[in-house]
Amino acid sequence: QVQLVESGGGLVQAGGSLRLSCAASGNIVSIKAMGWYRQAPGKQRELVASITRGGSTNYADSGKGRFTLSRDIAKNTVNLQMNSLKPEDTAVYYCTAVIYAVGGMPEYNHWGQGTQVTVSS
Repeated sequence: QVQLVESGGGLVQAGGSLRLSCAASGNIVSIKAMGWYRQAPGKQRELVASITRGGSTNYADSGKGRFTLSRDIAKNTVNLQMNSLKPEDTAVYYCTAVIYAVGGMPEYNHWGQGTQVTVSS
């Protein structure tokens, strides 16, 4: 099995910063891609950012210029640095991963439990 453990959520004032971390473990040979989604009350879950094993990143417009995603291949970990936070960033943030297990086929739809980010004004 694959486990995704998230950390770093919490309460921060508008304009502040927060760093989320997600560590993947379990039956993993390598990581194909990892990323973060978020879901605010009354809204659909949306992509925040994703990164491939090779380091190619994809950011939603909402976070461009404020959020930075990085990965540590050796540790199967991704970090989301969020700066200049706004109240509209308040949401539950979910880590996701696409991994290669033994057998060589990619496995999709791995998710963490989510971590709450609250930005006060």
